[in-house]
Amino acid sequence: MQFMQTPSLDRRGFLGAAAGLFGSSLIASSPLALLSGCQSSLRGGSEVLRGNLFEISLAEWSLHKALHGKKMTNLDFPKKAKSFGIDAVEYVNSFFEGKAKDAKYIAELKRRCSDEGVRSLLIMCDGEGALGDPDSKKRQQAVENHHKWVIAAKELGCHSIRVNAQSRGKYEEQQKLAADGLRKLCEFAEQHEIYVIVENHGGLSSDGEWLSRTLKQVGHKRVGSLPDFGNFRIGKGKEYDRYKGVDELMPYAQGVSAKSHDFNEAGSEIHTDYERMLDIVCVKHGWRGDIGIEYEGGKLSEDDGIRATKVLLERVRAKIEKQLAAKKTGKQEAGK
Repeated sequence: MQFMQTPSLDRRGFLGAAAGLFGSSLIASSPLALLSGCQSSLRGGSEVLRGNLFEISLAEWSLHKALHGKKMTNLDFPKKAKSFGIDAVEYVNSFFEGKAKDAKYIAELKRRCSDEGVRSLLIMCDGEGALGDPDSKKRQQAVENHHKWVIAAKELGCHSIRVNAQSRGKYEEQQKLAADGLRKLCEFAEQHEIYVIVENHGGLSSDGEWLSRTLKQVGHKRVGSLPDFGNFRIGKGKEYDRYKGVDELMPYAQGVSAKSHDFNEAGSEIHTDYERMLDIVCVKHGWRGDIGIEYEGGKLSEDDGIRATKVLLERVRAKIEKQLAAKKTGKQEAGK
Protein backbone atom coordinates (compact mmCIF):
# COMPACT_ATOMS: atom_id res chain seq x y z
CA MET A 1 0.00 0.00 0.00
CA GLN A 2 1.16 3.51 -0.74
CA PHE A 3 0.43 6.39 1.61
CA MET A 4 0.18 10.06 0.75
CA GLN A 5 -0.37 12.90 3.18
CA THR A 6 -3.27 15.12 2.21
CA PRO A 7 -5.00 18.18 3.65
CA SER A 8 -8.08 17.68 5.80
CA LEU A 9 -11.23 17.57 3.72
CA ASP A 10 -14.62 16.13 4.56
CA ARG A 11 -16.30 13.52 2.38
CA ARG A 12 -18.86 15.78 0.78
CA GLY A 13 -16.21 18.38 0.05
CA PHE A 14 -13.89 15.74 -1.40
CA LEU A 15 -16.50 14.35 -3.77
CA GLY A 16 -17.46 17.81 -4.91
CA ALA A 17 -13.86 18.83 -5.49
CA ALA A 18 -13.07 15.58 -7.28
CA ALA A 19 -16.07 16.02 -9.53
CA GLY A 20 -14.90 19.49 -10.42
CA LEU A 21 -11.36 18.36 -11.20
CA PHE A 22 -12.02 15.14 -13.02
CA GLY A 23 -15.68 15.11 -13.97
CA SER A 24 -18.46 13.13 -12.34
CA SER A 25 -18.16 10.32 -14.87
CA LEU A 26 -14.68 9.48 -13.56
CA ILE A 27 -15.92 9.18 -10.01
CA ALA A 28 -18.79 6.91 -11.04
CA SER A 29 -17.06 4.77 -13.61
CA SER A 30 -13.42 4.29 -12.74
CA PRO A 31 -13.23 2.29 -9.51
CA LEU A 32 -9.80 0.90 -10.26
CA ALA A 33 -8.36 4.39 -10.53
CA LEU A 34 -10.11 5.75 -7.45
CA LEU A 35 -9.21 5.71 -3.80
CA SER A 36 -11.26 2.94 -2.27
CA GLY A 37 -9.65 3.92 1.03
CA CYS A 38 -10.45 7.60 0.63
CA GLN A 39 -12.11 7.72 4.03
CA SER A 40 -8.65 8.31 5.48
CA SER A 41 -7.90 11.35 3.35
CA LEU A 42 -11.36 12.73 3.95
CA ARG A 43 -10.63 12.84 7.66
CA GLY A 44 -7.25 14.50 7.52
CA GLY A 45 -5.25 11.27 7.81
CA SER A 46 -3.30 9.25 5.30
CA GLU A 47 -4.68 8.47 1.90
CA VAL A 48 -4.62 4.74 1.21
CA LEU A 49 -4.26 3.80 -2.42
CA ARG A 50 -6.00 0.53 -3.25
CA GLY A 51 -7.38 -1.15 -6.32
CA ASN A 52 -10.82 -2.18 -5.05
CA LEU A 53 -14.08 -0.29 -5.32
CA PHE A 54 -14.29 -0.49 -1.52
CA GLU A 55 -12.49 -2.32 1.26
CA ILE A 56 -14.14 -4.59 3.80
CA SER A 57 -13.98 -3.99 7.55
CA LEU A 58 -15.42 -5.97 10.47
CA ALA A 59 -17.79 -4.68 13.12
CA GLU A 60 -17.03 -6.20 16.53
CA TRP A 61 -20.70 -6.85 17.19
CA SER A 62 -20.46 -9.68 14.64
CA LEU A 63 -18.60 -11.57 17.39
CA HIS A 64 -20.76 -10.53 20.35
CA LYS A 65 -21.62 -14.13 21.29
CA ALA A 66 -17.95 -15.11 21.48
CA LEU A 67 -17.15 -11.93 23.41
CA HIS A 68 -20.01 -12.30 25.86
CA GLY A 69 -19.12 -15.98 26.23
CA LYS A 70 -15.53 -15.06 27.18
CA LYS A 71 -14.17 -17.05 24.23
CA MET A 72 -12.25 -13.95 23.19
CA THR A 73 -11.66 -10.41 24.42
CA ASN A 74 -11.56 -6.98 22.85
CA LEU A 75 -7.76 -7.26 22.73
CA ASP A 76 -8.12 -10.39 20.59
CA PHE A 77 -10.31 -8.62 18.04
CA PRO A 78 -7.57 -7.36 15.66
CA LYS A 79 -6.06 -10.85 15.32
CA LYS A 80 -9.50 -12.40 14.90
CA ALA A 81 -10.38 -9.93 12.13
CA LYS A 82 -7.11 -10.70 10.37
CA SER A 83 -7.95 -14.42 10.44
CA PHE A 84 -10.81 -13.63 8.05
CA GLY A 85 -8.49 -11.67 5.75
CA ILE A 86 -9.90 -8.37 7.02
CA ASP A 87 -7.55 -5.52 7.92
CA ALA A 88 -9.89 -2.90 9.37
CA VAL A 89 -11.99 -3.03 12.55
CA GLU A 90 -14.94 -1.25 14.13
CA TYR A 91 -15.07 -1.59 17.91
CA VAL A 92 -18.02 -1.67 20.31
CA ASN A 93 -17.49 0.28 23.53
CA SER A 94 -19.16 -2.30 25.80
CA PHE A 95 -16.34 -4.75 25.10
CA PHE A 96 -13.64 -2.41 26.43
CA GLU A 97 -14.55 -3.51 29.98
CA GLY A 98 -14.24 -0.04 31.47
CA LYS A 99 -10.81 0.54 29.94
CA ALA A 100 -11.59 3.63 27.84
CA LYS A 101 -9.39 5.82 30.08
CA ASP A 102 -6.72 3.17 30.66
CA ALA A 103 -3.71 4.41 28.69
CA LYS A 104 -1.84 1.09 28.98
CA TYR A 105 -4.86 -0.85 27.70
CA ILE A 106 -5.39 1.47 24.75
CA ALA A 107 -1.66 1.30 23.94
CA GLU A 108 -1.76 -2.51 24.04
CA LEU A 109 -4.78 -2.62 21.72
CA LYS A 110 -3.03 -0.21 19.37
CA ARG A 111 0.10 -2.37 19.44
CA ARG A 112 -1.87 -5.48 18.58
CA CYS A 113 -3.45 -3.70 15.64
CA SER A 114 -0.03 -2.64 14.43
CA ASP A 115 1.36 -6.17 14.80
CA GLU A 116 -1.49 -7.56 12.70
CA GLY A 117 -1.49 -4.75 10.13
CA VAL A 118 -5.05 -3.82 11.09
CA ARG A 119 -6.55 -0.32 10.89
CA SER A 120 -8.90 0.99 13.61
CA LEU A 121 -11.84 2.82 12.03
CA LEU A 122 -14.38 3.69 14.70
CA ILE A 123 -15.85 2.91 18.11
CA MET A 124 -19.58 2.19 18.34
CA CYS A 125 -20.84 3.82 21.55
CA ASP A 126 -23.94 2.72 23.43
CA GLY A 127 -25.15 3.08 27.00
CA GLU A 128 -23.80 6.58 27.58
CA GLY A 129 -27.11 8.41 27.85
CA ALA A 130 -29.48 10.02 25.35
CA LEU A 131 -27.84 12.80 23.35
CA GLY A 132 -31.35 14.13 22.71
CA ASP A 133 -32.64 13.86 26.28
CA PRO A 134 -35.38 16.47 26.98
CA ASP A 135 -33.68 17.22 30.31
CA SER A 136 -30.86 19.66 29.48
CA LYS A 137 -28.68 18.45 32.36
CA LYS A 138 -29.02 14.81 31.34
CA ARG A 139 -28.39 15.75 27.72
CA GLN A 140 -25.19 17.55 28.69
CA GLN A 141 -24.13 14.61 30.84
CA ALA A 142 -24.64 12.27 27.86
CA VAL A 143 -22.42 14.53 25.77
CA GLU A 144 -19.71 14.46 28.44
CA ASN A 145 -20.04 10.68 28.84
CA HIS A 146 -18.96 10.33 25.21
CA HIS A 147 -15.81 12.45 25.64
CA LYS A 148 -13.69 9.51 26.80
CA TRP A 149 -14.59 7.58 23.65
CA VAL A 150 -13.59 10.50 21.44
CA ILE A 151 -10.18 10.51 23.14
CA ALA A 152 -9.83 6.72 22.94
CA ALA A 153 -10.78 6.80 19.25
CA LYS A 154 -8.11 9.41 18.59
CA GLU A 155 -5.46 7.36 20.40
CA LEU A 156 -6.35 4.25 18.41
CA GLY A 157 -6.21 6.10 15.10
CA CYS A 158 -9.95 5.89 14.41
CA HIS A 159 -11.74 8.48 12.31
CA SER A 160 -15.07 8.41 14.20
CA ILE A 161 -17.19 7.38 17.12
CA ARG A 162 -20.65 6.05 16.29
CA VAL A 163 -23.42 7.38 18.54
CA ASN A 164 -27.20 7.22 18.81
CA ALA A 165 -29.66 10.07 18.25
CA GLN A 166 -31.94 8.94 21.07
CA SER A 167 -34.61 11.37 22.25
CA ARG A 168 -38.23 11.63 23.40
CA GLY A 169 -41.18 13.76 22.41
CA LYS A 170 -42.76 14.85 19.17
CA TYR A 171 -41.09 14.45 15.77
CA GLU A 172 -39.71 17.96 15.40
CA GLU A 173 -38.90 18.34 19.08
CA GLN A 174 -36.76 15.21 18.98
CA GLN A 175 -34.93 16.64 15.97
CA LYS A 176 -34.15 19.82 17.86
CA LEU A 177 -32.99 18.02 21.00
CA ALA A 178 -30.86 15.42 19.20
CA ALA A 179 -29.28 18.09 17.02
CA ASP A 180 -28.36 20.09 20.11
CA GLY A 181 -26.63 17.17 21.81
CA LEU A 182 -24.86 16.10 18.64
CA ARG A 183 -23.63 19.62 17.95
CA LYS A 184 -22.14 19.93 21.44
CA LEU A 185 -20.39 16.59 21.08
CA CYS A 186 -19.09 17.57 17.63
CA GLU A 187 -17.58 20.73 19.11
CA PHE A 188 -15.55 18.57 21.50
CA ALA A 189 -14.73 15.94 18.85
CA GLU A 190 -13.44 18.61 16.48
CA GLN A 191 -10.65 19.36 18.95
CA HIS A 192 -9.47 15.77 18.46
CA GLU A 193 -10.18 15.54 14.70
CA ILE A 194 -12.82 12.86 15.25
CA TYR A 195 -16.19 12.55 13.53
CA VAL A 196 -19.44 11.94 15.39
CA ILE A 197 -21.49 9.64 13.19
CA VAL A 198 -25.05 8.50 13.80
CA GLU A 199 -26.42 5.10 12.88
CA ASN A 200 -30.04 4.36 12.08
CA HIS A 201 -30.53 2.44 15.31
CA GLY A 202 -34.16 2.33 16.33
CA GLY A 203 -36.92 4.83 17.02
CA LEU A 204 -36.97 7.93 14.82
CA SER A 205 -33.29 7.43 13.99
CA SER A 206 -34.47 4.54 11.79
CA ASP A 207 -36.52 7.03 9.78
CA GLY A 208 -34.06 8.06 7.08
CA GLU A 209 -35.79 11.36 6.42
CA TRP A 210 -35.86 12.29 10.13
CA LEU A 211 -32.20 11.41 10.67
CA SER A 212 -30.92 13.13 7.54
CA ARG A 213 -32.82 16.30 8.49
CA THR A 214 -31.48 16.07 12.04
CA LEU A 215 -27.90 15.82 10.77
CA LYS A 216 -28.48 18.82 8.55
CA GLN A 217 -29.86 20.73 11.55
CA VAL A 218 -26.69 19.95 13.54
CA GLY A 219 -24.83 22.11 11.07
CA HIS A 220 -21.33 20.97 12.03
CA LYS A 221 -18.61 19.63 9.73
CA ARG A 222 -17.78 16.82 12.17
CA VAL A 223 -21.23 15.23 12.13
CA GLY A 224 -21.98 12.31 9.85
CA SER A 225 -23.94 9.12 9.40
CA LEU A 226 -23.31 5.38 9.49
CA PRO A 227 -26.01 3.95 7.19
CA ASP A 228 -26.86 0.40 8.29
CA PHE A 229 -28.50 -1.89 5.71
CA GLY A 230 -30.86 -3.45 8.22
CA ASN A 231 -31.71 -1.14 11.13
CA PHE A 232 -34.88 0.45 9.81
CA ARG A 233 -37.45 -0.67 12.36
CA ILE A 234 -39.04 2.53 13.65
CA GLY A 235 -41.38 0.80 16.06
CA LYS A 236 -43.38 -2.37 16.58
CA GLY A 237 -44.53 -3.56 13.17
CA LYS A 238 -43.32 -0.39 11.45
CA GLU A 239 -40.46 -0.63 8.97
CA TYR A 240 -38.88 2.18 6.97
CA ASP A 241 -37.81 1.37 3.42
CA ARG A 242 -34.16 0.36 3.81
CA TYR A 243 -33.11 1.37 0.31
CA LYS A 244 -34.73 4.78 0.63
CA GLY A 245 -33.20 5.22 4.07
CA VAL A 246 -29.65 4.38 3.00
CA ASP A 247 -30.06 6.68 -0.01
CA GLU A 248 -31.09 9.53 2.29
CA LEU A 249 -28.21 8.96 4.71
CA MET A 250 -25.36 8.43 2.22
CA PRO A 251 -24.69 12.17 1.62
CA TYR A 252 -23.58 12.33 5.28
CA ALA A 253 -21.82 8.94 5.41
CA GLN A 254 -18.46 8.49 7.09
CA GLY A 255 -18.94 4.72 7.22
CA VAL A 256 -21.29 2.04 5.91
CA SER A 257 -22.56 -1.02 7.79
CA ALA A 258 -23.44 -4.15 5.81
CA LYS A 259 -25.92 -5.84 8.14
CA SER A 260 -26.56 -9.54 7.43
CA HIS A 261 -28.69 -12.25 9.00
CA ASP A 262 -29.57 -15.17 6.74
CA PHE A 263 -28.45 -16.44 3.35
CA ASN A 264 -30.04 -18.52 0.60
CA GLU A 265 -28.38 -21.39 -1.24
CA ALA A 266 -26.90 -18.95 -3.75
CA GLY A 267 -25.16 -17.08 -0.94
CA SER A 268 -27.34 -13.97 -1.14
CA GLU A 269 -28.69 -12.25 1.98
CA ILE A 270 -32.42 -12.92 2.07
CA HIS A 271 -33.47 -9.65 3.74
CA THR A 272 -31.35 -7.17 1.77
CA ASP A 273 -30.63 -7.10 -1.95
CA TYR A 274 -26.90 -6.38 -1.74
CA GLU A 275 -26.61 -5.59 -5.44
CA ARG A 276 -29.31 -2.96 -5.19
CA MET A 277 -27.90 -1.58 -1.94
CA LEU A 278 -24.31 -1.37 -3.14
CA ASP A 279 -25.46 0.26 -6.35
CA ILE A 280 -26.96 3.02 -4.18
CA VAL A 281 -23.87 3.25 -1.98
CA CYS A 282 -21.03 2.94 -4.48
CA VAL A 283 -22.44 3.97 -7.85
CA LYS A 284 -25.04 6.60 -7.03
CA HIS A 285 -23.20 8.12 -4.05
CA GLY A 286 -19.61 7.32 -5.03
CA TRP A 287 -18.62 5.69 -1.74
CA ARG A 288 -15.00 4.51 -1.82
CA GLY A 289 -14.38 3.84 1.87
CA ASP A 290 -14.66 0.71 3.97
CA ILE A 291 -17.90 -1.22 4.27
CA GLY A 292 -18.23 -3.02 7.58
CA ILE A 293 -19.56 -6.54 8.02
CA GLU A 294 -22.09 -6.75 10.85
CA TYR A 295 -23.42 -10.29 11.02
CA GLU A 296 -26.33 -10.85 13.42
CA GLY A 297 -27.79 -14.12 12.19
CA GLY A 298 -28.48 -17.24 14.21
CA LYS A 299 -28.48 -20.03 11.62
CA LEU A 300 -24.77 -19.80 10.84
CA SER A 301 -22.05 -19.55 13.45
CA GLU A 302 -20.53 -16.10 13.90
CA ASP A 303 -17.40 -17.13 12.01
CA ASP A 304 -19.35 -18.66 9.13
CA GLY A 305 -21.73 -15.70 9.00
CA ILE A 306 -18.80 -13.30 8.73
CA ARG A 307 -17.28 -15.40 5.96
CA ALA A 308 -20.59 -15.60 4.08
CA THR A 309 -21.05 -11.83 4.25
CA LYS A 310 -17.48 -11.23 3.10
CA VAL A 311 -17.91 -13.56 0.12
CA LEU A 312 -21.16 -11.82 -0.81
CA LEU A 313 -19.59 -8.35 -0.59
CA GLU A 314 -16.63 -9.49 -2.69
CA ARG A 315 -18.90 -11.04 -5.30
CA VAL A 316 -21.08 -7.97 -5.67
CA ARG A 317 -18.05 -5.68 -5.61
CA ALA A 318 -16.48 -7.59 -8.51
CA LYS A 319 -19.73 -7.42 -10.49
CA ILE A 320 -20.08 -3.66 -10.01
CA GLU A 321 -16.42 -3.09 -10.86
CA LYS A 322 -16.88 -5.05 -14.07
CA GLN A 323 -20.01 -3.09 -14.98
CA LEU A 324 -18.34 0.25 -14.31
CA ALA A 325 -15.23 -0.73 -16.25
CA ALA A 326 -17.40 -1.75 -19.23
CA LYS A 327 -19.30 1.52 -19.00
CA LYS A 328 -16.07 3.47 -18.98
CA THR A 329 -14.71 1.52 -21.96
CA GLY A 330 -17.92 2.16 -23.86
CA LYS A 331 -17.68 5.89 -23.23
CA GLN A 332 -14.08 5.92 -24.33
CA GLU A 333 -14.92 4.06 -27.53
CA ALA A 334 -17.79 6.44 -28.21
CA GLY A 335 -15.47 9.40 -27.76
CA LYS A 336 -12.96 8.24 -30.35
